[in-house]
Amino acid sequence: MLKTFTRKKIFVVALLIILAFIMLIGRLSYLMIARSDYYLKKAEALHERERSIKAKRGVIYDRNGVELAGNKPVCSISVIHSQITDEDKVVEALCKVLSLEEETVRKKVKANTIREKIKSNVDKETADILREMNLDGVMVDEDYKRYYPYDSLASKVLGFTGSDNQGIVGIEVAYEDILAGTPGSILTLTDAYGLEIENEAESRIEPVSGNNLYVSIDVNIQKYAEQAATKVLKAKQAKRVSVVLMNPQNGEIYAMVNVPEYNLNDPYTLVSVEDLYVKPSVEGEADTVTTVKEEGTTEAEEKSKSITEMTEKEKQDALNNMWRNFCINDTYEPGSTFKLVTATAALEEGVVKLEDTFSCPGFRMVEDRRIRCHKVGGHGTETFKQGFMNSCNPVFMDVGARVGVSAMYKNYEKLGLFEKTGVDLPGEASSIMHKQENVKAVELATMSFGQSFQITPLQLLRAASAVVNGGTLVTPHFGVYATDETGKRTKTFSYEEKENAIEKETSEMMKELLEAVVAEGSGHKGQVEGYRVGGKTATSEKLPRGNGKYISSFLGFAPADNPQVIGIILIDEPVGIYYGGTIAAPVMSEMFSNILPYLGIEADYSEEQIKESVISIDFEDTVE
Repeated sequence: MLKTFTRKKIFVVALLIILAFIMLIGRLSYLMIARSDYYLKKAEALHERERSIKAKRGVIYDRNGVELAGNKPVCSISVIHSQITDEDKVVEALCKVLSLEEETVRKKVKANTIREKIKSNVDKETADILREMNLDGVMVDEDYKRYYPYDSLASKVLGFTGSDNQGIVGIEVAYEDILAGTPGSILTLTDAYGLEIENEAESRIEPVSGNNLYVSIDVNIQKYAEQAATKVLKAKQAKRVSVVLMNPQNGEIYAMVNVPEYNLNDPYTLVSVEDLYVKPSVEGEADTVTTVKEEGTTEAEEKSKSITEMTEKEKQDALNNMWRNFCINDTYEPGSTFKLVTATAALEEGVVKLEDTFSCPGFRMVEDRRIRCHKVGGHGTETFKQGFMNSCNPVFMDVGARVGVSAMYKNYEKLGLFEKTGVDLPGEASSIMHKQENVKAVELATMSFGQSFQITPLQLLRAASAVVNGGTLVTPHFGVYATDETGKRTKTFSYEEKENAIEKETSEMMKELLEAVVAEGSGHKGQVEGYRVGGKTATSEKLPRGNGKYISSFLGFAPADNPQVIGIILIDEPVGIYYGGTIAAPVMSEMFSNILPYLGIEADYSEEQIKESVISIDFEDTVE
């Protein structure tokens, strides 16, 4: 019996061994046959080193195909510790050729990692010197650096990229998915020690370039606008000047300016507004720096000194502020330019006619508040049209009361003032309005002439576009279409439009009123010879009241009967005379004088003007 038990035990053990062997054979067969490709790739990966190749970023072009942002060939330098045979030689060469500190370089050279990047964006000439030195363990790879041919042109619109060529701000980040390509890679075979195997070919996965982007900006119009803005910034020693020029029919933005701009090729260097300021020269004297802080120290030197004393957080805050686009990132009280919205609401609601009469004694009592007109003595009796031309606050307080809170807010909504414009740039701000239930008589009165709430300049320009284009609320935008490297169009961008924001009859009356403001009223300095121009001036006091700081602005469009260009200019904290009609309207006039003929919009002279011109020419010919 004992022998029988022993035989059974031996049989079970043998059976288990056979089963285990069969399972092992099955597992090995599975791994060696069914999973052979997978493990072959894993094995190869152990002997491959991958180096990334950056994709060429898509080019940004203006509406006429002029390059605004392109790529400059550069190189990326890195080291592979396991391949370095002479550390001292490598450190010495890298420090000398790349002008780097020895301590930093040596630390990276000694790092026992797969790969350590030494420096990016190295120009090709410098990289070629390292290539020719043929140093073991030093890798020189092709790369691309973003390059902006016009340096500071439209800097706060275009934005810039980081060291990895990824968009940081502006259009560069808004259209990242269009502009960014797909990186490639270089695979190099290595031995068990991580050393490259000689005479083994590298395998290469080519990068895919990003798509090119065509935007609505016109380089020449942007230049006209920046030159005019910089000129008034210097003359009025202002904090900044902002300009937007747009097609009111479709929302395409021709130019957006925020001076002082910054250098897109050097975006981390703070710009000093004071560097732009010069004193108006006295006859016989050269222009000089505006002020001197202490004996022998200029304003610019003081600014430079303060920058060096900044903490990292203070410097970053200053950079963030320098990169801000005031036209969309910040809100302000629009002041009298907003009267065009109040007038539109009143005409839409049928509560006022152009010939209705009002009385302006120089102020209006609203509950317990005495709210004054800009003309201390008052305008006396005037029609609604005259009140609009005179930018009379009491008239608009009366008109606002006629419209009422509910109807006023209804029209605000129709003109898009409770929503963002949808512009294709990051960081757009929202309007800051009273809740409707909190608007009483005083709030309604002040809102009627553009105070006690805040909007962005672009929100106002969008609303004004609807007022003068027949009632269509457009979406302001830059992106027009994208193409691949061959020039084939890959995407055409479309934008929402809302029709019938106001009646066409209202739009026609508003164009008539706004043209009268420029022809005969407070905006007469916005006139352009040979063109019918409409517009509205504003001088809004910044908060807190009584601080003596103002934003002077002018909103204008042309031709008045069929607007093709609409623009707004804001001069922030001008020194000296600060009235919008005096200092802002002439700047828009100067810009329109250049832009309208450039766009092929023909001048429309009256018969009297033509006769006067002919008489003048005949007289000059006689004199000669």
